[in-house]
Amino acid sequence: MSWGTELWDQFDNLEKHTQWGIDILEKYIKFVKERTEIELSYAKQLRNLSKKYQPKKNSKDEEEYRYTACQAFLSTLNETNDYAGQHEVISETMTSQITVELARYVQELKQERKSYFHDGRKAQQHIETCWKQLESSKRRFERDCKEADRAQQYFEKMDADINVTKADVEKARQQAQIRHQMAKDSKADYSSILQKFNHEQHEYYHTHIPNIFQKIQEMEERRIVKIGKSLKKYAELDQEVIPIIGKCLDGIVKAADSIDQKNDSQLVIEAYKSGFEPPGDIEFEDYTQPMKRTVSDNSLSNSRGEGKPELKFGGKSKGKLWPFIKKNKLMSLLTSPHQPPPPPPASASPSAVPNGPQSPKQQKEPLSHRFNEFMTSKPKIHCFRSLKRGGATPEDFSNLPPEQRRKRLQQKVDELNKEMQKEMDQRDAITKMKDVYLKNPQMGDPASLDHKLTEVNQNIEKLRVEAQKFEAWLAEVEGILPARGEQARRQSGMYDTQNPPAINSCAQDRESPDGSYTEEQSQESEVKVLATDFDDEFDDEEPLPAIGTCKALYTFEGQNEGTISVVEGETLYVIEEDKGDGWTRIRRSEDEEGYVPTSYVEVYLDKNAKGAKTYI
Repeated sequence: MSWGTELWDQFDNLEKHTQWGIDILEKYIKFVKERTEIELSYAKQLRNLSKKYQPKKNSKDEEEYRYTACQAFLSTLNETNDYAGQHEVISETMTSQITVELARYVQELKQERKSYFHDGRKAQQHIETCWKQLESSKRRFERDCKEADRAQQYFEKMDADINVTKADVEKARQQAQIRHQMAKDSKADYSSILQKFNHEQHEYYHTHIPNIFQKIQEMEERRIVKIGKSLKKYAELDQEVIPIIGKCLDGIVKAADSIDQKNDSQLVIEAYKSGFEPPGDIEFEDYTQPMKRTVSDNSLSNSRGEGKPELKFGGKSKGKLWPFIKKNKLMSLLTSPHQPPPPPPASASPSAVPNGPQSPKQQKEPLSHRFNEFMTSKPKIHCFRSLKRGGATPEDFSNLPPEQRRKRLQQKVDELNKEMQKEMDQRDAITKMKDVYLKNPQMGDPASLDHKLTEVNQNIEKLRVEAQKFEAWLAEVEGILPARGEQARRQSGMYDTQNPPAINSCAQDRESPDGSYTEEQSQESEVKVLATDFDDEFDDEEPLPAIGTCKALYTFEGQNEGTISVVEGETLYVIEEDKGDGWTRIRRSEDEEGYVPTSYVEVYLDKNAKGAKTYI
C-alpha cells in the first residue's frame, strides 16, 4: 500500500490532506496549552484558598489550633497546598514536554511538506513542458505533411497540362520534393520528441511522483505517530503525579483519623477551668421576723464574723454565687461606692435632703435582693474602660482563677527555664573557648572572655531568682485553694482595717427605719476583694441605654473607685436610678461613667421609663 502507486493522480487531494493533518496537530497543541493554563489557574486558586484559611501569626486563631480537629484542618490546608503544587507540576511538564516540543515539530513538518510538494510541482511543470514540445512537433509534422500533399498534387496537375511549359513543371516537381523532405524531417523530429516524452512521462508516473508521494506518506505517518505519543505522554504526566496526590489525600485521611474528641474536651477543660467549686445551697432568709440589732462597730463585727461564713474558695458558702453572675451585674454591685454620699454643700444636714441616704423615709434594699435582681433581670451592659484603664496585670497572675493562674505560672516557669538553659549553653561554650585560648594563646586572649562570662553568669543568676519566684507562686497555687482562701481573708481584713469609718458609715446608711441592720456588709466587702480575679476574664460589653438626663446642682469630686466628678450646671445622662443607697449612676460619654450622690443632681427621667419621677 503506497500513495505513489495508489494515489498517483491525487496530488491536489494529498496536498489538502497533509495541510489538514498539520491543522489537527496545531489544534491539539492549543488544547494542551489551554489545559496548562487551567492547571495553573486551579493551582493558584487552591493556594489562595489554603492561604486564606491559614491561621494568622500572633492572633487568636493560633490558640485554636491546639485542638486536634483544628490541627487536622490545618493539615488539610497544607495538603491542599501540596495538592496545588502537583497541578503546577502538571502544567510545567505539559508545557515543556508537549506544547513546546510539538510546536517545534510543527515548524519542521511544515518545512518538510513544503519541500516535498515543491518537488512534485517541479516534476509536474517538467512533464507539462515535455507535453507542449510533443504537441508542437506533432502540429508541425501534420502541417508539413499537408503541404507536401498539396505540392505533390500541384506537380501532378502541372505535369498533365500540355499548355504548361517544361520549366514550370520542373519547378513544381522541385517544390514537391522540398515539401516531402520537410514532412520527412518533421516526422523524424516528432518521433524523437514523442519517444522522449514517453520516457519522461514514465519516469514521472512511475519514479518521481511515487517517490515524492512516498515521502509525503512517511511524513504523514510520522505526524500521526507523534500525536499518538503526545496523547500517551499527556496521560503519563497525569499518572506521574497521581501517587503524590494520593499521598496528599492520604495525609488528609490520616489527619482526620488523628482527631481525638476526648483530648479536645480535655483541652477545653484546661483552657477554661477556673478551679472554683460549684456554689453551695442558698440559705433561707426569713423576713417575717426582722432582726433587731444595735448599729455599732461591735454589732457590725459580730454580724460579719457570726452572721455569715467567710468567703472561701474551698468551702460552700453563699458568697460563692458571684463567679456565675454576669459581668455587668456583678460589677454594678462592686463599683457602687460602699459608703454614703456626702450631703450637698447648701443643705444644713444630710437628713434635709429628701432623697439623701440618711432619710428615714427611704427603705433600704438588702444586698440579697440586689443579688436576686441581678440573677433574674435582663443583663445590664456596663462600660468599664475608664475603671480598668491603667490597671496592669499582676506579676503573679493573681487576677486569674486558680487553674488559669497555675497554667500561666507554669508557662512562665518553662520560659524562664528555657532561657536559663540557653544562657548555660552559652556559658559552657565561652568556657570551652577560654580553655582553647589558654592552651593556644596565639588563637586569642583568654582575658577578653572574662567580661562576657561574668555577664552570662549574672544573667543566669537573675533568671534563677526569677524562676524561683514563679516556682514559689506555682507551689502556692498547687498547694493551694485553702491557701488562697486564707489570702482572701487577709486581704479582707486589710480592707476592714484601712477603711473602718467607711464601713461604719455604710452600716449606718443601710439601717432600716425600725433600727434593724438589713445589709450584709461582710459579704459585700469580700466580693469586692475578689472581683479583680474575674475582671480581665470578661470582654467589654455595650453600655447601658440612657433612661433620662440630669443636671448637676453642685460640684462633686469623685475620688473613690466607681464615682465620677461633675461640675455644677453640667448636663449628663442617667443610666441607673437610685437603688435606695443615695447614689445615682450617670454617664458623660462612652468611656466615662460612674456614681454621684443623688442629692447633688436634679434627675429627669424619660416619660416612657417605668416609675418616672424627678429628684430635686
